[in-house]
Order: sequence, then C-alpha cells, then structure tokens
Amino acid sequence: MPPLRVFLLTVIALLAFAGNSLLCRVALRQTAVDPASFTSIRIASAAVVLWLIALGRRPGGGVQGSWAAALALFAYAATFSWAYVSLTAATGALLLFGAVQATMIGYGWWRGERLRGLQLLGFLIAVGGLVGLLLPGLSAPPVQGALLMLAAGVAWGVYTLRGRGSGDPVRATAGNFIRALVPAGMLTVAALSRASLDAPGVALAVASGALTSALGYIVWYTALPQLKVSTAATSQLSVPVLAAIGGIVFLGEAMTLRLVVASTAILGGIACVVLGGSEPVKD
Repeated sequence: MPPLRVFLLTVIALLAFAGNSLLCRVALRQTAVDPASFTSIRIASAAVVLWLIALGRRPGGGVQGSWAAALALFAYAATFSWAYVSLTAATGALLLFGAVQATMIGYGWWRGERLRGLQLLGFLIAVGGLVGLLLPGLSAPPVQGALLMLAAGVAWGVYTLRGRGSGDPVRATAGNFIRALVPAGMLTVAALSRASLDAPGVALAVASGALTSALGYIVWYTALPQLKVSTAATSQLSVPVLAAIGGIVFLGEAMTLRLVVASTAILGGIACVVLGGSEPVKD
C-alpha cells in the first residue's frame, strides 16, 4: 500500500476515534437521549453496518469474534456513555486512552515484559500526570465520571488484547458487535423506566455507531498492518489532542492549565514507554 494512502487512512481513523468523544458528549449534554439508549443505538447501528460489510466481502462466510470480547466491548461502550454525562470531550479522551495504554502496558508486564530506563521514567511521569489531573480542586473532573472513563479504558484495552490474532478484523469486529447486542438489549430493558429519546440524540448515536465506530474501525484495521507497533501506539496518543481541539472549536469547552499540564505528562510519559522498546516476552 502506498505510504500516502496509509497516512491518510491513519488520519481518518484517528479523527473517527476523536469524533466518538465529540458525538457522545454532544448527545448526552445537548439532546434528550439517555446514556443507556445512546449505548444500545450505537452498538446496534455499528453491528448492522459491520455485518453488511462483512457479508459483502465474503458472502456466506459468517462472522467471527467471541463472547468475552463482546462483553468487554459492551462494558467499554456503556461506561464511555455514562462518563460523558459529566466529562468534557478532552478530559474524557485523555482518561480513556491513558487507561487503554496503561492496561496494555500492565498486561505486558504480567507476561514478563519489563520497563527499562526511559520506559520506567515515562511510566512514572504518566502516573504523576494522571494523579495530578484527578486531585481535588476547582478544575478537577468529577470523580464518578473519571472513574467510569478509566473503567472504559480498561475495558477497551481488554477488548484490544482479546482481538489480537482473531482472524479477519472486520468479521471479528462484526461478530463482537452483534454479540454485544445481547447485553445492550438487557441494559435497555433495565433502564426502560428512565429512557429518553429525541431525533437529534438518536441521529448522533447512529452516527457514533455507523460512522465513527464501525467505519472508523475498518479504516484503522486497514492501515494497521502497514504500521509499526510503536507508530500505531503513539499515533493513538493524538486522539485526546484532537478531541480537545474539537471540544474547543465545536463545543465551546475551556482548556484549563491543569488539563494542559496533565495531558503533556500523560501523553509524553506513555510515548516514552512505547518508544523505549521492551524486553522479549518471557513465557
């Protein structure tokens, strides 16, 4: 694949990931849709689009995925939605992707990988940035929203790890979204008494599922085999920055000094961990 095409696909995918934060934030703060309905509509619309694409690529080939991955996917989507009831787009994206990277780094450590030199320094800086962001104060994010987004990041990290070597990424993602319809349906029934919908909220949920989730993942998985692991990991660190810019431009959100300092520490620290290399896994 030509380098320019790989670059463009990567940029589109990262914009889609940031777009998810913006769409969810707008839907849950500026429309009447509730978090449970947003989650279910998002999952359902993504499942339909991915199933149609998987069917078109290989008629009769079916879908892949697993229930464990589907449950992790649902856990991510649900906690992601509830977190954005109180978080800004920038803070939510920062906490999400920080938790994703921390989960994957922790898994590597559990498997025998060890942080060395620059990696250890970067890890400590990133943790310090996270602690600084969450310390009580006027500009600290709400505790409940922050914890929910951290949980979303852990779930997404688990989903990513479960998806390694799962075969065709499109068919696997389609299968996971289809399976996730089961817990999403249960959530909808459980929250039926508090359900609230309006046309703008439903439209944003559908856009989040069909466009920034389903199509975003397909574009990402198309570019991913052409990227080095370090390039893929560090490129995702741009998502909180893109979400912050989008929040300022489109949502009128303020950029606080605490968020700027914490973002620099967390993203810079994680970049040091990723670029610093690691020892081979010891099984």
